[in-house]
Amino acid sequence: MPLRVMSYNIHRAIGVDRRFRPERIARIIEHHQPDILLLQEVDVGVPRSRNLDLAEEFAGLCGYAHRALGLNVALTQGHYGNATLSRFPITSQRNIDLTLPGHKARGCLYTRIEVASPEEGGAVSLAVFNLHLGLSFHERPQQVGMVVKSPEFVELPPGAPCIVAGDFNDWFTRLAPMFTEIMGFRCASSHKENFQSPYLTYPSFSPTGGLDKIFVRGPLTILKRQRCRMQISKIASDHLPVLADLELEESTP
Repeated sequence: MPLRVMSYNIHRAIGVDRRFRPERIARIIEHHQPDILLLQEVDVGVPRSRNLDLAEEFAGLCGYAHRALGLNVALTQGHYGNATLSRFPITSQRNIDLTLPGHKARGCLYTRIEVASPEEGGAVSLAVFNLHLGLSFHERPQQVGMVVKSPEFVELPPGAPCIVAGDFNDWFTRLAPMFTEIMGFRCASSHKENFQSPYLTYPSFSPTGGLDKIFVRGPLTILKRQRCRMQISKIASDHLPVLADLELEESTP
């Protein structure tokens, strides 16, 4: 059961040239054809993005039948947050509030996705956590703790397939050992099996920081890891997307 996952901070579809061009983001998505798409900085009803619901917009442009939205930041007009788009049914969802006192609102969008099995009528339940962490180093470990203490994470069996991905804002890869060494995840957004050589994704036109990451746990084999290399991705957003091709075992309970 091959499965392609992409995480992308789209910067409200406003590129480094300061132009709102959702068609550029859509072109990148369509080129890579992810089965599950995790987006951060998604506007809904904001004038700077033509008052569009960008989750709905990209679902329509790129052919995703299922979507979930977690709005974190309230603006004078409209909101923005994270969105998860899927080719498979989303059976449950909840936005986990990661906001700390005195800091900007942040969140993690949890979804449970029923990935269709080649066996007739079969499906495997996949837990997906789509997050956007804070800018302060002191915020981020606390926010990871809030995710792993959430009922959705606590109630997961250790062997259940799980993906945690998004914009970690982790310039020095200090959070990765919390996932790989403590919680049994594997990094799917680095050049090698370990987490110490992450794909550099920010700023998109000349990346120096590996802020965008994908971690997987359970019966998920990492077949391929990659960072988008399309020329248009250098201007479409201030981040580059990362992708992981996974093999999901059918025997998962």
